[in-house]
Parts: sequence; C-alpha cells; structure tokens
Amino acid sequence: MPTGYELLTDRYRNKGTAFTHAERDHYGLHGLLPPAIEDLELQLERVAFEESLKPDDLERHVFLRALQERNSVLFYAYLRREVERLLPIVYTPTVGLACQQWSKIYRREHGLYLSWPLRDRADELLDAVVGNEEIDAIVVTDGERVLGLGDLGAGGMGIPIGKLALYTSVGGIDPARTLPVVLDAGTDNEQLLSDPLYLGWRHRRVRGAEYDDLVDRFVDAVRRKFPHVLLQWEDFAQVNAHRLLARHRDRICSFNDDIQGTAVITAAAVAAGLGIAEVPVEELRVVVVGAGSAGTGIAGQLAAMLETAGLAPIDARRRCWLVDRDGLLHSKLAGLQAFQEPFVHEWNAVAGWDPDDAGHIGLEAVVRRVRPHALIGVTGQPGLFTEAVIRAMAEGVERPIVLPLSNPTPRAEAIPADVVRWTDGNALVGTGSPFAPVVYEGVEHQITQVNNVYVFPGVGLGAIAVRAQRVTDSMLTAAATAIGELASAAATSGPVRLLPPVDAAHQVARHVAVAVARCAVQEGAAILEGTGSIEDLVEGAVWEPEYDHTVPT
Repeated sequence: MPTGYELLTDRYRNKGTAFTHAERDHYGLHGLLPPAIEDLELQLERVAFEESLKPDDLERHVFLRALQERNSVLFYAYLRREVERLLPIVYTPTVGLACQQWSKIYRREHGLYLSWPLRDRADELLDAVVGNEEIDAIVVTDGERVLGLGDLGAGGMGIPIGKLALYTSVGGIDPARTLPVVLDAGTDNEQLLSDPLYLGWRHRRVRGAEYDDLVDRFVDAVRRKFPHVLLQWEDFAQVNAHRLLARHRDRICSFNDDIQGTAVITAAAVAAGLGIAEVPVEELRVVVVGAGSAGTGIAGQLAAMLETAGLAPIDARRRCWLVDRDGLLHSKLAGLQAFQEPFVHEWNAVAGWDPDDAGHIGLEAVVRRVRPHALIGVTGQPGLFTEAVIRAMAEGVERPIVLPLSNPTPRAEAIPADVVRWTDGNALVGTGSPFAPVVYEGVEHQITQVNNVYVFPGVGLGAIAVRAQRVTDSMLTAAATAIGELASAAATSGPVRLLPPVDAAHQVARHVAVAVARCAVQEGAAILEGTGSIEDLVEGAVWEPEYDHTVPT
C-alpha cells in the first residue's frame, strides 16, 4: 500500500479530504491535506459546485476526466448520482470533441498506448502499465473510426476511457480492474500528421499483414497475462471490424460493441416499438440505412429476433432491406462485401422499384415499396431522412419507428421534432445522442436515447461474474430479450418510450448481466466458481463507489 504523496496520486486509493485522522496517522498524510475531514457527501457538493462553474460541455468533460484521474470513488459516485445528465458529457457526444482535441488537452497517463514500432514489446509494455494488478475488462480501439468523426489516431483513447467509465458507473465493474487501450497503427488524418502537438505515432496507417501483426501481438500478450479477461473492440473501421471479431472472438472472450452492442439495443428498441404499435414481431419489415459494420450487425440481430418468432432464416433476412451509398443492396450491384451478402435482395425481385441507369434504388423508393415498420440510420449523414422519406413511411404504417442513430448529434439522420411533425405525432423516435422531448399539438413526445449503455455494461458484468470464455450470439440475444422485457414494462407504466429512462441504466445492467451469465452457463461457455446462484454471482462482482475506512493493523 503506498503512503504519503504517492497515496494521494493513486486514483484508485486516494480519498482526499475524506481520509480519517487515524488514516492520516497511519499513511503519513498529515500536512499534505487541509485539516478538515469530510465525508463523501460533502465532497460531492464541492464537485457539483466546481462543475457548475464550467462554461461548456467540453470544459465539463475535461473537469470530470481530471476528477477521474484524481479520485475514482468520488468520480464514480458523482457519475452514478447524475448519470442521465452526465452521460452525454462523459461519453457521446462530448467525448467526440475531446478525442478531436486529445493532443491539446492531454493531462495525465491513463491506459496502454501500443504503437506499431513497439509491437514486439507488447508483453513488456502491458507489464509496465498494469504491473501485478488483475484486469477484468479491456476496451481497445485503433482510433480509425471514432463515432462519426473518422480517423483520430491516438486521440481515439478518449473512447475506451469513456466506455470503461460507463462499465463501472452503470455495470459496477471495479475501475482498478479495467484497462483502456489504443493500438496506434498510425493515422491517415493529414491535419493530425501536420500538427506539432499530435501525440500519436506520426506515420500513415499500416495496413494488411503489418496491421494484423500489431493486433495479434496485443491479443496474444493479453491472453498470456489475463486469460479470463473480457475484451471489447471499439471504433474500428468497417474494413477491419468484422474481420478482427471473426479472427479473435474464439481466441479471447470478446465482442464488438459497434456491431453487436448496437445491434442488441436497436433490436430491443424495435421490439418495444412493435409492442407499442401492437404489431406482431413476425410481421416486422425494416429498412436499415448504412450497410457497414453497425448496419449489418443490426440487420443480423433483427433477423435473429424474427427467427425466434418462428420465421425461417432466409425469410427472416428477407424482411430486412439494407440501403447504402449506392442504394438498396441487390444482386446486380458490384463491390459488395462478404458481410453484406446475407442481406442482398435478388435483382429480379426489385428491378421494378424505379432504379436509375446504374441500377441504384434510392431510399425513398425503397421506403415506398417496403412500407417498413422501422427505419434505422447508421450513416453519419445528417438530413438523410428527408420529409419525403418520412411521410412515405407514415403512409405505409400507423406508428412508424424512426431511429436516426448516428453520433454525435450533428450527424443524426433526422431531427426528432421534424419526424414527429411529418408523421402528425405518430412516430416513435429513438436517437443515438440525447434530444429533449418534443411537444406537438400539446402532447409531449419522449425521444428515447437508443444508447449502448443499456447493453455493454450488463454484458460485461455477466461475462465477468461467471468468467465466460467467449461472448456467444445466444448471450447477446439473451441481452436483447432482457432489455426488451424492461422496455415493455416501462412503456406500459409511464410516458411512451422505446426504452427505460437512462437513469435506470444500472438496474437494466443487473437484469442483463443475470440473463447473459445464465445463458453462458447453460451453453457451457463459463467457468463457475462457488455454488451461489447466478444472481448472487452477479451481485458479488459489483463494485460500489464507497470509501473503505478500515485502517490496517
């Protein structure tokens, strides 16, 4: 146990003015702290006062990150207390601004930066960063596709740090047992390469076998040091996301939140919307705009939901229409990716849908023909859901489910107020970033934040509680079902919304964790220790932001 100044600089053990007189005696802290001894509640009042002085969300983000580096318990107690208000400041959309400015607002070390030139020292660097501590959860990015902002190189570190903050504040995972990682393979961002303050490896991105060597060495080092860790892949470019997940998901317990987490929460929101609209799940027709990693992941989860409802796999996939930059995915299009193939419709079935001379079928034409119950956007293209598209959708179904999910806020495919107005108040709207309620003709419409925060903390907690060896598709489906159960209850017990309120996210996480852990055990994908119930194992894995004032004897 460190003492004196060293203890005060240990983010996981520092209590600041909350150290008792006995602790100050024992650890040599007298003189290093003001004489007043405060409890956690009083410290939280000071944090709230300091935060209130900050002029904008980016300054609030920087302030809270500094608090996180200084005193973990105080930071997480504050975040837990104010999670709905602080979520968009600690994470999306404000974290995107922080990543863009990362090299200019850098304050203190946190996490592992593994650059390509040091790839053969992955074990050594991991030891240097972690020491003898145990790690339960890692979030890793290469910074190439940060939110909708593109290649931010080493600045992508803000994403794993922010994501792990939510693993702790929502999922209850001990922050001292988490590790954010950037795999710095360079950047193709010219602005960063020419910026003298840029902190990353100043080199164009390595690709192909060289890139894979960096990732492989990292995964191998983690497997050797932490064989039971949960690894989450985050914000990898489309060209790598699916491939890396397939390459490593059976080698290490891992999942990709952009592909799988987004898919789970979107499926839960769609299922809740169908329930509100009183449409049987097996009748679902959905148009997904953006056929990259997130879009195909969403379509796959929705198809799994349809299969559960009784449809054959091929029929379930046919209920999903994916639209990309060249329009509807169909068999006549060139350059289709392997992960898109399951959702490609035969040209003969859609040739009469008003294609242009190149065979491209636009979004509005698809919506008019499909008459979808749900329209989902993951493109990062603002304004893509035009008035014509939304009105065409409203002509086909009574309660359109419209989900412009792109982050940050300026990238959303539609503004909720417009969607509500264009559908005469009938739309059920969910967005990736938070939006205020919309009042239309005297009625307040809740705009649900379809946020992965309902998914990954619970998946992580459940996997860690039973030491899952992998994250299976069934475990993710169990998570979607668990969220859907709570969403349905929320929709019938208060204002109409697609998901529970964000301030209930930690309760959702516990519910999801139990479902995921139980599924892992049933599938034989877990290493159970002890004889307690699944619920007891999950609760036993939860860390609470509280001070321990026990002085060693």
